[in-house]
Amino acid sequence: MNVATRRYGRFLLLAMLLPFSSGCATVSTAQGEPGNPRDPWENWNRNVFAFNDTLDTHLLVPVATAYDNITPHFVRLGVQNFFNNFADAWSAVNNALQGKLERTFTDVVRVGTNTVLGFGGLFDIASEAGIEQSFEDFGQTLGHWGFAPGPYVVWPLFGPSSVRESIALPLDFAAGPSWSIHDANVRWGLAALRLVDVRAGLLEASKFLDGTGLDKYSFVRDAYLQRRRNLVFDGDPPDEPSPAEPAEPETPQPDSKTR
Repeated sequence: MNVATRRYGRFLLLAMLLPFSSGCATVSTAQGEPGNPRDPWENWNRNVFAFNDTLDTHLLVPVATAYDNITPHFVRLGVQNFFNNFADAWSAVNNALQGKLERTFTDVVRVGTNTVLGFGGLFDIASEAGIEQSFEDFGQTLGHWGFAPGPYVVWPLFGPSSVRESIALPLDFAAGPSWSIHDANVRWGLAALRLVDVRAGLLEASKFLDGTGLDKYSFVRDAYLQRRRNLVFDGDPPDEPSPAEPAEPETPQPDSKTR
């Protein structure tokens, strides 16, 4: 996964830890155009997207900008490494659930190396040693075993998702530092730190997106769905059927290393 893909992927994963409201919207046709079959709840999604964008502009961006200006680079790098170490542990679990034994072993080695030699994950010794990093979450595991993504949905504060990823979200979140920390104040503090740190790393990317003049909602939706599809198929998705052809189940075939 290249650097640009990682950065944009992180932009799509901006989240805050607050309850989201419930509701449903009807199928829409934006600006007189036929509705996207992957986005049957477009009216709801656009309204929520606008709410999230306003919150981001007036709250997250100022806080993230201040954090970026006053926090030394080595401190931010340590924060990122700390959270990535938990992500590697969860990736090992999901690679095992998908039967990717070689990747599972690599993830376990990464976590062990960075936890022991990297002072609890503050230093990424494994990457410096050439041990490859791979991110697998429970949404990818569901997709690997044939669960279709379902309709696109935007949640208040949690951002872009799909029905499949929404089901996986609670487990993906619980796999972070919260599972090993019992103090509620510390858990919420770490969640806020993670959010601000991620947003600070995407300030330039969001400025670029704001300046493109494109429909931001459609751009983010299409990029999110395409990226999730690529992740489920490990970067090699099959050709999508034309509208006249029946869609085949999105079941990734095991690669030669896992057969």
